[in-house]
Amino acid sequence: MNNYETVFIATPVLSDAQLEEVIGKFRGVITENGGTIVNEEDWGLKKLAYPIQKKTTGFYALFQFEAEGDIIEKLETQYRRDERIIRFLTFKLDKYAVEYADKRKNKYANAKQE
Repeated sequence: MNNYETVFIATPVLSDAQLEEVIGKFRGVITENGGTIVNEEDWGLKKLAYPIQKKTTGFYALFQFEAEGDIIEKLETQYRRDERIIRFLTFKLDKYAVEYADKRKNKYANAKQE
C-alpha cells in the first residue's frame, strides 16, 4: 500500500449540500476501490491565484489515503468527468511527506478542537 494525497478545487457556485455530495463522491471512489482514507480536510472557499474557467474562487478539499497504485487512474478519470471539479492534483507521498502530513493532521485537529 502506498500513501497518496489528493487536492481538488470545486466550482464556487455549489451549495453546501452539493459540495458535500462532491466530497462524498470522491471519498466513495477511494474507498470502493480498496483505499483507506487517513485524513480529510475541507479548506473551504479560497481565492484562486489566477482565474480558471472565468472563476476567481473555489472550494478546496484534501484527502490523504493509502491505496494501491491502480486507484489513481480511476480517481483522476472521475475528476476529469465531473464538471464541478475545476482543478485537481494527486501525488504519492514519500516517508518524509507522510511524517509532515501527520504533523499537519494533528495541528489541524487541535485547531478544530479549540
